[in-house]
Amino acid sequence: MDSTLNERVLQALETIRPYLKADGGDVELVKVTPEGIVEVRLTGACSNCPMSQMTLRAGVERALIREVPGIRRVEAV
Repeated sequence: MDSTLNERVLQALETIRPYLKADGGDVELVKVTPEGIVEVRLTGACSNCPMSQMTLRAGVERALIREVPGIRRVEAV
């Protein structure tokens, strides 16, 4: 995995982490694939929240695609 890309993804996740923590959740980076797919694990309150899929798409994915060129999609694992 490209360590620069990994670092940029981690930095972008830090920008949204406060919003997740405000609701008792968090996000962990699992991996970034060569195809530009970011795999994350939602934790805390986010792991079993019925809105987690919306959080993933509207929050996490949107922020990563905007902040990190080359990211195509975010998936929860």
